[in-house]
Amino acid sequence: MKLAKRAPKSSKKRGKKARHVKVSLNGSIFEADVEPRLLLVDLIRDVAGLTGTHVGCDTSNCGACTVLVDGQSVKSCSMFAVQVNGSKVQTIEGLAEDGDLHPMQSAFWENHGLQCGFCTPGMIIQASWLLKQNPNPTDDQIRAGISGNLCRCTGYVNIVKSIKAAAKEMRR
Repeated sequence: MKLAKRAPKSSKKRGKKARHVKVSLNGSIFEADVEPRLLLVDLIRDVAGLTGTHVGCDTSNCGACTVLVDGQSVKSCSMFAVQVNGSKVQTIEGLAEDGDLHPMQSAFWENHGLQCGFCTPGMIIQASWLLKQNPNPTDDQIRAGISGNLCRCTGYVNIVKSIKAAAKEMRR
């Protein structure tokens, strides 16, 4: 079985007019000439080399590709890279500070909020965004807040537990 190829990193390979993109990626300026149809997730993974953001469904249903763009949670498989020109993009790699895990990352580790780990980067980004909107959510609010991020392994019990633990830590 032959898999379909993803969009090329540069439009020079296809003869399309490249567009220059300049973003703040995890606090550092990142620039690249990209094909207009290049997805944000491909810019992050293939061009910038940050592979923590995962490609799951390519239809914006699973949330594995969730990142923050200008502080808003977005599914990076549903945006073109050119749409974020001039924006601030934060991925799972940019969540930790000075080598210390973000409280959400620590809480997922300590409370077994992950199993296979495929959904984890997007889930952590979404959960950290959720806590910025609501620092003390109920279980139901957490479940609603992460409803666009799918996990096929955990059953969500330890994910909710992890988010509640992170919320408690972040309120300190």
